[in-house]
Amino acid sequence: MLVFAVLFGSALSMFGDKAQRVTVFIDELSGVFFRIMAFIIKLAPLGVLGAIAFTTGQYGVASLKQLGLLVVVFYTSCFRFVFVVLAVVMRLASFSIFKLVRYLREELSIVLGTASSDAVLLQIMRKLEWMGVKDSTVGLVIPTGYSFNLDGFSIYLTLAVIFIAQATNTPLSLHDLIVVVLVTSKGAHSIPGSAIVILAATLSAIPAIPVLGLVLILPVDWFVGIARAVTNLIGNCVATVIVAVWENDIDRAGAHRVFNQDADYRYVPAAPDAAQPAHGDGAHAI
Repeated sequence: MLVFAVLFGSALSMFGDKAQRVTVFIDELSGVFFRIMAFIIKLAPLGVLGAIAFTTGQYGVASLKQLGLLVVVFYTSCFRFVFVVLAVVMRLASFSIFKLVRYLREELSIVLGTASSDAVLLQIMRKLEWMGVKDSTVGLVIPTGYSFNLDGFSIYLTLAVIFIAQATNTPLSLHDLIVVVLVTSKGAHSIPGSAIVILAATLSAIPAIPVLGLVLILPVDWFVGIARAVTNLIGNCVATVIVAVWENDIDRAGAHRVFNQDADYRYVPAAPDAAQPAHGDGAHAI
């Protein structure tokens, strides 16, 4: 889609005034789509209010407590995954997960506010290149990870399926659990609200669980979406570092120098005809 957009835009610019009608049509069509998005944004709070009202009226006020526990369990699971599982993985590569998180603190702050890791895609790729990872590795792993390495998605969808199954008194077989593991997060996207679509597809693959159970967790989707996006982003960055270590596509010394300094510093790789980094200590202020 991106390649086609670049080719189409390049060809359109070469036509000059002859392509004015096409350009005006695209501009007006984009205005229509933005107006549709405005409708959705304005009506979304009413939809969430209706979901909360339905859940409370159907299952009682106690159901809100269970939803709160689901959020707590999910946040706890994400915290343990990042600072235990990913921390061990980074330690095996001689890096620290805490220093990586500190290095990416500005991008993580944006993700916390938007609940979407797409908002910082370009900044993350630039930051990883600045810490010494080759651009070829970054350009391959990060975009691929945005669809196939969504750790937060996998954790959330698995918990959501189990929560809906318990809420509807639906027993899950071993086959159902395997289907959940195989289906969840693959081909998903890290935009807000996309988890509901993937969860609907997951529930459709398990006929025993009613798809209507989606209404049960809809009220808390935004809250879990914040931790989901942050976990996805950190997981993709860790995966990029690990792949770079495997392929020897990272300057370890440069990465450690970047981690040990403020995020306002970036690593400058050595010139092709030089044996040492171009700026002496390998880093300089932006």
